Amino acid sequence: MPRRPSYGPLHRAAPYRVVLVTAGSLREARRLAQGMVRRKLAACVNILPSIESRYRWKGKLCSGREALLVIKTASSRLNPLYRFLSAEHSYQVPEFLALPVTHGSAAYLGWLQECLC
Repeated sequence: MPRRPSYGPLHRAAPYRVVLVTAGSLREARRLAQGMVRRKLAACVNILPSIESRYRWKGKLCSGREALLVIKTASSRLNPLYRFLSAEHSYQVPEFLALPVTHGSAAYLGWLQECLC
């Protein structure tokens, strides 16, 4: 059986974040993702095209279909990324949850940094 290639040890990744943002449609998600990557606010944006959400809005229980954006970025890009999304997003209160990345492969983290410069 062939051996899998070695990707090396994991490295600490303190300056990086994964940001979760929902969008009201796939079209909006694609537009936002394109804008983030073009402006180097994100190295990569994955789009999950159809999720079902349950939430409370203005006191009412609501549900709907949304697209989920999984955004890979640096801590230093969080404020400009938030400003961009606040200006470009169709929601009054867009989701913006920044999760810390604790470890990652050296090659991937290097690529991520290169994309954001």
